[in-house]
Amino acid sequence: MPKIEQKQQMVKEIEQLIQDAALVVFSDYRGTNVEEITHLRNQLRVPGVKFKVLKNTMTEFALKNTGYTELAEQIEGPNAVLFSNEDPVGPVKTIMEFIKQYKKLEVKVGILEGKKLEADRIKALADLPSREVLIAQVLGTMQAPITSLVYVLNANLTGLARAIDQIREQKATV
Repeated sequence: MPKIEQKQQMVKEIEQLIQDAALVVFSDYRGTNVEEITHLRNQLRVPGVKFKVLKNTMTEFALKNTGYTELAEQIEGPNAVLFSNEDPVGPVKTIMEFIKQYKKLEVKVGILEGKKLEADRIKALADLPSREVLIAQVLGTMQAPITSLVYVLNANLTGLARAIDQIREQKATV
């Protein structure tokens, strides 16, 4: 396959990754060594998450082709790109923990469900609870009123049963 066709194929693959991802994060990996990047990649090895080092020219073409022209200008320098198809919070937490541990890697910009995210917003995303925790919190909140209603109804029924039992005992002694 000629070199130009390989590059076009690479651009199409990056476009597909961008379109399929709920979250895309561009980060500058200058200063990290192979061992550190490998460690981060291993931590991000979960279903629905890809972490790739991509050539800027290919990435710029892919961003322009997918409608993110303004982002193409912000990805100068070496880029490691995170693509997450499902949970946006977990992978960002992993990257932020890596940054705290190694003091390397700099988050530049991202895309969350089709909208551009600045670096400070991506960092704020890392402070959110994971998707599973949020779902559990919502379900707990929804369950609390139902549980209270069951206790109230049960208490009323218990009281009614005791009253009927007392009436039965009184009639039995008479």
